[in-house]
Amino acid sequence: MDDNRITRRTLVLGGLALLTSGCSSSWQGMGVPVPSLFGNQSGVDRRYRRQHVRYEGYEAPGTIVVNTMERYLYSIEEGGWATRYGIGVGEEGLTMKGRAVIGRKAEWPAWTPTASMIKRKPHLAQYAGGVSGGPHNPLGASALYLYRGGQDTMFRVHGTNEPWTIGHAVSNGCIRLTNEDIVDLYSRTPVGTEVLII
Repeated sequence: MDDNRITRRTLVLGGLALLTSGCSSSWQGMGVPVPSLFGNQSGVDRRYRRQHVRYEGYEAPGTIVVNTMERYLYSIEEGGWATRYGIGVGEEGLTMKGRAVIGRKAEWPAWTPTASMIKRKPHLAQYAGGVSGGPHNPLGASALYLYRGGQDTMFRVHGTNEPWTIGHAVSNGCIRLTNEDIVDLYSRTPVGTEVLII
């Protein structure tokens, strides 16, 4: 597939899969100083840097399309264009598929690991009371909360303090962008935006 296009073929759904999740990765560094929260594209492989690209799919302008295999998120625009962002995705078996809507947005969101995350990674139990928003938080600068049927799925599209993870399957199921990219996407994405994850 051409790196600058998303076609109808890439929008074929492989079925719906929804797992209970919470976001974070093998992220170990709670409290470790972060060299740069913004302008952190330097840690990202060039092919995953934000680009304006042609779009030939069926989704309407204003929709977000997440292609977990390609490791790209597309913010669909008018006239057959999209802004494409590189993303980090969930480890195998920990990725949501199908349709959702942005049910809520937050800047510098707090994070609490879910019970299923703590079961998979017991060291996260120390954060069961939650982690306040800020540079030490694994959700980064902003988060878009994915809902289905009016219910929080526990999946997020969020920032990360680990830009080198963009392009990799490392999280507990959420979609991560660099802090710079999530701030850009956050500014153009209202609550109620439709999301398709393939």
